Amino acid sequence: MKDCDAATAPTELLVCTSCRAGQEIGPDGLRPGAKLHAALAAMDWPDGVELRAVECFSNCDQGCSVVLRGGAGRWTYVYGRLDETLAPVVHDGAARYHATDNGLVPWRERPEHFRKNCIARIPPLELPE
Repeated sequence: MKDCDAATAPTELLVCTSCRAGQEIGPDGLRPGAKLHAALAAMDWPDGVELRAVECFSNCDQGCSVVLRGGAGRWTYVYGRLDETLAPVVHDGAARYHATDNGLVPWRERPEHFRKNCIARIPPLELPE
């Protein structure tokens, strides 16, 4: 992976807080997606990584989902089947994504959960020629 300047290549980690995909809402009233967001919010993040709560990705059959996206020229990824116990995996994957200049983390360097639960890989708006 190539290091990037976080000031010029920010990364957004979007977390669906309405996700539950058949999972129970706990006695605290929080949905599993909101619990995942809370677990991620309690972690230290590299400069330039922004954690954001989002209402719905319409990806309900795939459980709690997150999106990693960056600026121009970077690929976007959607990952599913997550819960708050996987917050360290999401943190690792997001940090690896952020350390690239194009969003492409080599497959073998991705966390195993990301390798097996990638819902979508979306090309940049402007593809390099």
